[in-house]
Amino acid sequence: MEKKKDEELLGEIPALLLSWYDAGARVLPWRENPEPYWVWVSEIMLQQTRVEAVKPYYERFLNELPTVADLAAAPEEQILKLWEGLGYYNRVRNMQKAAQIVMERYSGAIPASYEELRSLPGIGEYTAGAIASIAFQIPAPAVDGNVLRVISRLLCRRENILDPKVKKRTEEEIRKIIPKRAGDFNQSLMELGAMVCLPNGAPKCGECPLSSLCRAHTLGVEETLPVKAKKKPRKLEQRTVFLLTCGEKLALRRRPEKGLLAGLWELPSVEGLLTESEAAGLLEQWGVLLKAGLEPRQESKHVFTHVEWHMTAWAAETAREAEGFAWVRAETLNREYTLPSAFKAYFAEIGKTAEEPGGKAR
Repeated sequence: MEKKKDEELLGEIPALLLSWYDAGARVLPWRENPEPYWVWVSEIMLQQTRVEAVKPYYERFLNELPTVADLAAAPEEQILKLWEGLGYYNRVRNMQKAAQIVMERYSGAIPASYEELRSLPGIGEYTAGAIASIAFQIPAPAVDGNVLRVISRLLCRRENILDPKVKKRTEEEIRKIIPKRAGDFNQSLMELGAMVCLPNGAPKCGECPLSSLCRAHTLGVEETLPVKAKKKPRKLEQRTVFLLTCGEKLALRRRPEKGLLAGLWELPSVEGLLTESEAAGLLEQWGVLLKAGLEPRQESKHVFTHVEWHMTAWAAETAREAEGFAWVRAETLNREYTLPSAFKAYFAEIGKTAEEPGGKAR
C-alpha cells in the first residue's frame, strides 16, 4: 500500500478531531462564551500553567476586571495582585498595555484581525492565532507545544520541534487544513495534546481518534517522539533573604524596574549566601538596628525559566523601622501587596496566606 503524502494525511484529521471534540471536550469557562476578551485573558493565563490551576484566577480576574476598559484603567497594584501566584508578571503588564491600545486605537473593541492582534504587546503568533480563530473563526493556526507534539507523532518526524523553522512549517501545514469551525478545530488539536497525546513518553494511543493515521503509533515509536534539543542548563544563583520585623510589621522593598521580577515587592534579598557576620554587616550598612542577633531560617529553592535561586534566610527583630523599606502588617500584606511565589517557603512565617483566588487557602 502506497504511503500517503503528508498533506493527504493531514487533510483527514479535521473531521476526526471535530467529531471527537464534540463528543467529549472539557467544559471550560472561556469556551462557554468565546467573547474575545475572555479568550485573550484565558490564553495569556494558560501559558505554562495547567488548566485546573488557571480556572480560579480566571474567574477572579474577570469578576474584578470584566471588560477591556476595566483592565486598561486598573491600577498596576490591582492587576499584579490579581495575577499573584501565576508568575510571569510581565504578561499581565503587557495585557494592560495592550488593553490601553485597544481603547485608544480600536474604541475598546478587540480587533478581529490576526495581524492587528499580533501587533499588540504580549500577543505572539500562537496567542494571536488562538484569539483570531476561537473568538472570530478566522482560519489562523495556533501552534503550541501540544500541537507540535501531535503533528510530530502523527507524521513521525524527527526534527527538533524547538527549531523555529519546524514551528513555521507546521503552522503553514495547519493553515491549509483549517475548516470553517476554525476555533473548535484549533482547540481540538490543543485538547488532544493536553489530554491524550501526552508528553514524556506517555501517550494514550488507545483513546486517540487519530491512532489509525498515526505513523509513529503504527511503527511503535510514539514514545520516542517528539525530538527536542537539550536546553541550556539554568543559571544557579545563590541568594540571602532577610525576614525583618518591627513589632507586627514586616520589611518589604521594591525590586529594580528592569530584570527578573521587575518592579515587584520582595523580602529584602541580595545575591550570594551570606554568613551571619556578613549578613549583620550588610544590615548595618542598610541602617537596620537589630534588637538581638540574627536567626537562621530554612533554605529554599525556586526555579524560574532560565535561573534557579538557591536561598538561605536570616530573621531578625529590629529596634525601629529603618528607612528604605516598606513596613507592612500581615493583613495589609495579604490584601494589598503582591509578593512573588519565589518567597513562598517563608509565607507561613511572615503571616502571608497563600490563597487561591476566591479566598480558599491552597
